Parts: sequence; structure tokens; C-alpha cells
Amino acid sequence: MSKGQFANEKVMEDYLSALLTDDPVVDPIQRDSVARLLEKAREDVAQIQEATSEVPPPAPERQKTLPEEPEYRRGRFQALYFRVAGLVLAVPLTELGGIHKMDKTSPLIGGPDWFSGVMLHRDEKLKVVDTAQWVMPEKYNETLAESLNYQYLIMLENSGWGLCCESLINTVTLEQDDVKWRESHGKRPWLAGLVKEKMCALINVKEMVTLLNQGLGSREDDEA
Repeated sequence: MSKGQFANEKVMEDYLSALLTDDPVVDPIQRDSVARLLEKAREDVAQIQEATSEVPPPAPERQKTLPEEPEYRRGRFQALYFRVAGLVLAVPLTELGGIHKMDKTSPLIGGPDWFSGVMLHRDEKLKVVDTAQWVMPEKYNETLAESLNYQYLIMLENSGWGLCCESLINTVTLEQDDVKWRESHGKRPWLAGLVKEKMCALINVKEMVTLLNQGLGSREDDEA
């Protein structure tokens, strides 16, 4: 392995590791504002209780609905590796909707920059995502765009959304311990974890589709 190749892989490893790390920043001004709102709410409740001499009944306990655990979190699972702009991504086979050869794409006016348009396949309109621009917008520039050679479209379940990729690598069988799973559900929900051996991003397809349906990029949810 050349020094340059090793350096590039180290940069990509650091980049992927950074994606897994959520760094919540608590704004002191915002925190103080919330504290004041809570105190004002307590005062209002106290005044209402004094005026009516009635104690309001306790609010019914809300039932918490936990998100359904993906099938790939229940044990051994298979995943497809594919490459985009030097970045290796993985998608669980249970959430793979199919693979198509890239064909002519018809752009649509007014869509996000990462939305390349629609591609017809057997009278079905597939929504095409410029994967490099969506996943790593901060690294996307004219030079990168010109170097891309998209060959395949990786379909995400039955959502109609497809990710452009340059090459298919292979399918692998993974154990739960083979993945460094996300420990929180805050920023970048589309990232399920990192496959340790390859240091590649494992896609949470359902979360990614949710973002795509909302017209959001991979980083725009950080500001939500």
C-alpha cells in the first residue's frame, strides 16, 4: 500500500468517525430562556390554582411508542458494499430495493442541489440522489463533481429513491460486533453505524428516506 493511499484511507476513517460523533452544544442564552419559561409556567399554574381553589387532575400518562427495531439489529445480517467518490458505503440487504444501471436522468426545476432528477425504468420514475453531494456536501466541489462516474443506482426499499454509486464492491455477512453502532438518535440519523473492518458507513435506510422525503440533506437535520 502506498503512503498516499494509506493517508487517504486515514483521512476517510477520521471523517467517518467524526460523522458518528454528536457534539451537542447547549447555548447558555437558550438554556436561560427555557428556565425562565418554565418558571413563568409554574407561576401561572399556581395563580390558576389559587383562583379556582381546585387542584387540576394529574395528566394521563402518555404511552411511549418505541421505534421498531430494524431486522439487521437482531443478529447476523448481510450488507452490500458500494463506492462513491472514494467513500465506501454499506446498505443492509433487507432494506435494498434493487440495483439498476444508470441511465439518462431528467432534471427537475426547483429541487435540492443533490437531487439529480428522475430516471425512467420500466415506466417507473426513480428519484435519483447525487450520493456524494448528499453524504458529504462540505467536500463536494466542481473538481469532485467532474471526477464522478456513476454507474449504478442503489434503490432504498420501495421508496422510489435511489443512490448513485460508481462501483459495486461485494456483499458480506456481518455480526453485530462487526459494527460500531450509533449510541444516540440525534444528529445524522441516516448513519446506523460504521463497519469496523472496512471503516465504512452503514446506512439506516428508513431514516435516510425520511430525510429525502423532506428535501433535507445529510447535514441539514443538524440544525433542526
